[in-house]
Amino acid sequence: MFPIGDDNERGHGLAFISLAFISLNIAVFLLLQGAGGPSGEDFTYGYSAVPFEITNGVDLVEPEQITVDGTPVAIPQEPGPSPIWLTLLTSMFMHGGWLHIGGNLLFLWIFGDNVEHRIGHIPYLAFYLVAGLVASLAQILVQTDSIIPTLGASGAISGVMGAYLVMFPTNRVTVLMLRFPMRVPAIVAIGLWAAFQFVNGIGAFAVTEETGGGVAYMAHIGGFVAGVVAGFVFRAVFNGPRRPRGAPASAYG
Repeated sequence: MFPIGDDNERGHGLAFISLAFISLNIAVFLLLQGAGGPSGEDFTYGYSAVPFEITNGVDLVEPEQITVDGTPVAIPQEPGPSPIWLTLLTSMFMHGGWLHIGGNLLFLWIFGDNVEHRIGHIPYLAFYLVAGLVASLAQILVQTDSIIPTLGASGAISGVMGAYLVMFPTNRVTVLMLRFPMRVPAIVAIGLWAAFQFVNGIGAFAVTEETGGGVAYMAHIGGFVAGVVAGFVFRAVFNGPRRPRGAPASAYG
């Protein structure tokens, strides 16, 4: 089940902050990360979030060795920002490849605009960044001494999806199911995605660098939970569609 569209609130125009985040992610990937190629490796390894660096307040600058399936593997490390905790922010706008950035930004494009229009541009900007930080910290919490870099917008976008689920549970989401498009309620589309993250995230508590995979499920869970909590707050505070600029006051009751 892969989402490709949803019902949008009418009359609000562009979701400027979501589009700005999409543009920033693309710019970082192309201009600073070299589209995932060798030319961007110094930036990628230096500005990704490394749990060991965050928990110990140090900047690793030399390759570190781990063992994977009995084979020694060197993990590159490069100088990062000062203070090193800024990588919690920089890593939110970085990606590991074309599929990684493409999938993340598609989800942000689909689910971000309705949340942004409902709560407003500035609150949405703050919410997105906070959800991303919570997501990164959740991943670090289960792998405090890991030297493997983590990066990606998926934690923040998981927060957006959590808020969307609470605020728009009956919105119809168009998904691809067995190659055919069909429309299902958001509570089904996002609920199944969330269930998958939780099932896989359970194993994170037993994961080591020798056995761990490449998906930061705990970041997804942390961001999603933060989004659900925020969604209940938003639903109470912003309990109806915002009136588009220039619309008559009576248009939205």
